[in-house]
Amino acid sequence: MRVKIESSDRIGISQEILSIFSLKSWNVKSIEVETNFTFVHIDNSDVFLADIKRSLEQVSGIILCKEIDQMPAELRENHLHALLSRISDPIIDIDAQGLILASNAAADLLLNNKKHPLVNSNIKQYIDVPLKHFFTSSEVSLSINFLQQPFIADVNPVISSKLTSSKNASSKETSSKKTSEKKVTGAVICLKSMDKVGRQLALMQSSTDDALKSIIGNSEKIRLVLAQVKRFSELDLPVLISGDTGTGKELIARALHQLSARKQSPFLTINCAALPEQLLESELFGYESGAFTGASKGGKPGLFELAQGGTIFLDEIAEMSNYLQAKLLRFLQDYKYRKVGGTKEFTANVKVISASHQNFSELIEQQKFREDLYYRLNVLRLELPALKHRTEDIQLLVEHFVLNAASQVNQNAPKFSEEALLMLKGFHWPGNIRQLENVIFRLVALSDNNSVSAENVKSVLFETKDEQTNASIMAEGIVDWANAQAAFERRLLTELYPLYPTTRKLAERLNVSHNKIAMKLRAYNIKA
Repeated sequence: MRVKIESSDRIGISQEILSIFSLKSWNVKSIEVETNFTFVHIDNSDVFLADIKRSLEQVSGIILCKEIDQMPAELRENHLHALLSRISDPIIDIDAQGLILASNAAADLLLNNKKHPLVNSNIKQYIDVPLKHFFTSSEVSLSINFLQQPFIADVNPVISSKLTSSKNASSKETSSKKTSEKKVTGAVICLKSMDKVGRQLALMQSSTDDALKSIIGNSEKIRLVLAQVKRFSELDLPVLISGDTGTGKELIARALHQLSARKQSPFLTINCAALPEQLLESELFGYESGAFTGASKGGKPGLFELAQGGTIFLDEIAEMSNYLQAKLLRFLQDYKYRKVGGTKEFTANVKVISASHQNFSELIEQQKFREDLYYRLNVLRLELPALKHRTEDIQLLVEHFVLNAASQVNQNAPKFSEEALLMLKGFHWPGNIRQLENVIFRLVALSDNNSVSAENVKSVLFETKDEQTNASIMAEGIVDWANAQAAFERRLLTELYPLYPTTRKLAERLNVSHNKIAMKLRAYNIKA
């Protein structure tokens, strides 16, 4: 029986209660004392509540005595177990020798052996890293195998403090000073599965929840791309995306993932041009503990491991070194790999999407990219059109970017004049959609009224006209007068045609025949 005794706050009252219970020869299993309350667990089947109340009549200050279902410690423990059982990550509490003191339901499921539970067994028999890695002065994360399954272990040390005395002696007096000494007496370990870590990492990388809706356009070219995306998403094969810088290759890759059967699993991206060879290798394949100087204790999982069941997007793959190309080719043959500094072979269930803006035929001919790897990656191919080849989509893109920009700078969305839109449509957009978005953002941010004119657009597009002209001449590779004249005509017509959108108007502006203007527009492939 468990009883709750309410009393006045008097010194010694709990001792008087226990003395009476002792005289009655009642077996007190446990007792808990709080201000004004005494909780007692009596382990006698022949003791009734009425007996306890009668025995307490002689104690001064007793207010109430009633039976309860659980002692406060039992109640807290049951609630704690209920809380831990609701946590899907395995949690294990160990002492300084590695003995498992407690575990939640998720951890017990890993063992799946009721005859030999985790509690009271030693964690050393389940892990592949030295026990000392768990006992640090601060929280650490380790890559470990627990029961031969890969996890990221978040380790929180259990630190106890005790007072120690130190004596300071001198010729005149001796003083004693107490100091607090901290010691790691155990650790609480939370295990996170690789696919869960991958999903969290993908969530941090993600910039949009619905990539397909973010692909804006109604032109024939973009409709063809969207149809291919929907078809390719159903096929669990490598996809190679090619297109100029700024055409939205990562957005297309994300849409391929979100429409596929792997959409609930991680989508992880890495830019192969942004990292040196050794770092890129460890990021892709991971490394074992001690693989190189400065390596993390317990090693580190790679993206192929974290993306288990999902998709990995290798952007600018043409920038990958020959050594890593060979290693990636080996991986794509059977999706098996080894971590840097390791000997164990792992298998990754991932879909590989790669992308580049470079010409693979030229790279292969120059022996800068492996032809056999190209064929492994180029099972399914997506060609993204440059913005200058889908000018009919520019107005839709402008409308979308204007709303986004106005929201970011907290102002009303300005309206673009017809001449401003014509100039935007006539521009060649070497940076494609990314450049258009940046230009629109700047126009909106600089707008001091509710409209954007052609002059505003012109000032942003051609603000560094001399530098652009020089760069354009160099890029064109002009070496003689005729080529220089052609380059000048192309730039002139590209700038003026949106402002004078018919051959007659433009001919009048330049004081030449409209037939000459029409001929030049065709020659330089300039369209309204």
